[in-house]
Amino acid sequence: MTTHQRWTLALTSVASLMVGLDALVVTTALNTIRVQLGASLEALGWTFNAYTLAFAVLLLTAAVIGDRIGRRRLLVIGLAVFTAASAACALSTDIGWLITARTVQGVGAAMVMPAAFALVGTAFPPEQRGKAMGIFAGVTGLAILGGPVVGGAVVQGLTWEWIFWLNVPIGLALIPLAQRFVAESTGPARGVDLLGVALSGLGVLGLVLGLVRGNTSGWTSPEILASLIGGAVLLAAFVAWELRTAQPMVPMRLFTHRGFGAANLAGLLMTGALFGTAFFFAQYLQAGLHYSPLGSGLRLLPWTATLFVVAPIAGARMRQIGERPLIVGGLLLAAVGFGWIALAAGTGAAYPALIVPMVLAGVGVSAAMPAVQNASISSVEPEAIGTASGIYNTMRQLGGSFGIAVTSAVFTVNGGYTSTTAVEHGFRAAVLTAAASAGLGALAGLGVVARQRSSRTTSAQPAPVPAG
Repeated sequence: MTTHQRWTLALTSVASLMVGLDALVVTTALNTIRVQLGASLEALGWTFNAYTLAFAVLLLTAAVIGDRIGRRRLLVIGLAVFTAASAACALSTDIGWLITARTVQGVGAAMVMPAAFALVGTAFPPEQRGKAMGIFAGVTGLAILGGPVVGGAVVQGLTWEWIFWLNVPIGLALIPLAQRFVAESTGPARGVDLLGVALSGLGVLGLVLGLVRGNTSGWTSPEILASLIGGAVLLAAFVAWELRTAQPMVPMRLFTHRGFGAANLAGLLMTGALFGTAFFFAQYLQAGLHYSPLGSGLRLLPWTATLFVVAPIAGARMRQIGERPLIVGGLLLAAVGFGWIALAAGTGAAYPALIVPMVLAGVGVSAAMPAVQNASISSVEPEAIGTASGIYNTMRQLGGSFGIAVTSAVFTVNGGYTSTTAVEHGFRAAVLTAAASAGLGALAGLGVVARQRSSRTTSAQPAPVPAG
């Protein structure tokens, strides 16, 4: 590697790690935030969803803007927005302020991630790009392993505000270093689909808002019906618009490729199960089993650490096994693991009884994750791989939002925070819902083309999927 390549890879990897961490670092801080800010479960859900929705809705548009104005420039702007929003999160005195700041954080993250990814891709020639992307994905993937542990350590050793303050010096250091050592690059100039952004964003917001508030306001109330029906109508209008506009944000023709839609649906359901469980697991360990924030983060490692053992093996064996068996088998194993966790928690079992099902769930998700990604981008022609990767990342973020919204609704119906027993009952029902999502993801995986390897996939390296 040249000096320029080393700097580019290091700076973009750290930037993407910082963004990825903030998707999960709050998991072990949620119980403390709930108590100190007097937040309801609905409000806690929005500390997640505000970030992931802003990230998801703006991701593809930010990539287009980066191609036009320069990817380094977009990276720097995104880092500035993300850093400022992190400071605003840390200064929050009420949950509304925190949710607003988390939304702005998501906007910054949507700028950072595609810019960082594209800058790595342009800094390395094809013969070096696969190795560089592997390093980039590995560093970014540390967010899954480190997010809950870092969050727990910071909350226990300092205060919850410091999970956001830590971003500030990192962001302030990255900005001048990126301007100095990262070369500017641009892509083909494309139009920004502003109407598509508005329709998709408002449509998804309507559905998530309806799911989150359904228990509070009543599922048949005018407010909830208007939110759910309005969201569905806006998303239908989004599809209709994307089919007719000359420069769509999401080219609907890609969904005519055999297996592309199935892979993206499997990815959405997989991430919904993953985020829905992550949202409640750390809270259950603290409010239900009475572990400290750090203790909770460490006790999640049997689940999260499997990514770094199983995913590389699954990726290496994908050519021999094929994507479909890994997706279907992996998500079925995850469904079994999540279901086992739920049943064990429902009987009031101690933590050791959760370890084996946590490993099973982690192995299943870790086996399916690279296969789902590769199935998605291998379904399209080489020139569409970048767009397909962006769509897949967007679907993952949306899956996380819907997963949290649905499991939150289920938790509220079946339990609460009034007692240890209420926490156990709510957690059990929520994780059973996550198990069902993983099972549905396995069914969706049956639509992926068997042994989906072709000459198209050998000509281009699959793009790694950033965490979070």
